[in-house]
Amino acid sequence: MNTYQDLAIEKLFRLDGEIAFVTGGGDGFGRIASIVFANAGAAVAVTDVDKSKADAVVAEITEGGGRAVALELDVADRVALKSTIDQAAEILGGLHILVNNAGITRRGPTMEMTDDDWDAVIEVNQTAVVMGSKAAAYHMQSHGDGRIVNLASIVGLVGNRHFAHIGYQAAKGALVNITRGLAVEWAGKGIRVNAIAPTFFRTNFGAARMQSNPELVAAIEADTPLGRFGEPWELAGGLLYLSSRASSMVTGVTLPIDGGWTAV
Repeated sequence: MNTYQDLAIEKLFRLDGEIAFVTGGGDGFGRIASIVFANAGAAVAVTDVDKSKADAVVAEITEGGGRAVALELDVADRVALKSTIDQAAEILGGLHILVNNAGITRRGPTMEMTDDDWDAVIEVNQTAVVMGSKAAAYHMQSHGDGRIVNLASIVGLVGNRHFAHIGYQAAKGALVNITRGLAVEWAGKGIRVNAIAPTFFRTNFGAARMQSNPELVAAIEADTPLGRFGEPWELAGGLLYLSSRASSMVTGVTLPIDGGWTAV
């Protein structure tokens, strides 16, 4: 039987002594993941294609008393992806948590989509997740304890009638089943794999790009039961839950954080 102390918040959600690697960590959800993990006691490798953004997040963390390093990484470079994960593990002393957050999109009608647009979106949003997870799993299996969190999307679960971006939808839908597949395959190695499916959030990747179209923003808010876009910090709880002991019996799950979008 668990004691009162066994169920303390510190035991369920703290990440002391653990090491996290976050892709696209310089902004949006990646910044939130990096900061919440550091607050929970983890050392964090904050990676971004724009190293100045990663540096800024690391400065926030270190000024707050946390431990983090900034590394430049374009996840579309498969060689660099693996070597940067290896580098972070060497610098920080291992790897326990991977957040596959980096992503791009190309919006527009499918009939007008170029081959290059399709390839770029699939490489960053889908292939890099598999390659990064594979590289991270080599480190995680050495101590039999790993957690991978993939950033999927509500448009990987349902359609999007507001605008076309089929490459992004295809990749995010694939992430849902990649999450299931790796969860089953790696359960015996002690590696749990889950995903989060956010709705539209007020990040540079989301709502900020739509401010020139207030009608679109209003239509999306009208379709969301909670009636608004999410704020980036509202992903923090889900990220920490899926990366901590609190979710130790959870794997293969995609958690919508969507204001009720997928409930209707």
